Amino acid sequence: MPQVCDAPLVVESSKSKRRLAPFGFQLLLDLYECKKGACDDLGLCYDFLEQIVRVLKVEPQSPPFIFRTDGRRFPDKAGLSGWVPLVESGIQIHTLTPKDFISIDIYSCRQFDIDPLKVFVRGYFVPKRMDEQFLERGIDYHR
Repeated sequence: MPQVCDAPLVVESSKSKRRLAPFGFQLLLDLYECKKGACDDLGLCYDFLEQIVRVLKVEPQSPPFIFRTDGRRFPDKAGLSGWVPLVESGIQIHTLTPKDFISIDIYSCRQFDIDPLKVFVRGYFVPKRMDEQFLERGIDYHR
């Protein structure tokens, strides 16, 4: 079944030109020096995935999935990887315990406000620094 989106078909650009809206929108967040223990806390990361769905105001297709990387076999990759599938796409989290680093990918085929998401993420993981990228995906989808 094709994915249904409520993204507008036309958007206004900064130069007041009308153009077709992209299919989706993706926010990428890189969190550095997160609070101690967050990268290994399965419950915290699971709860994060459950709660961010509410902040984003989207519909999950299932509960989150989270996997732990064996820190003895892969010491430089120790941490967690998780995902919650959405009707509107998905949210991923990847943690690296050795560096207290977390990366988060939020993808939706409907537009969303990134500011409440950034505030929510900062409150959960308390990074000393957070980098962001915002992408428009499927630019020619509606042609």
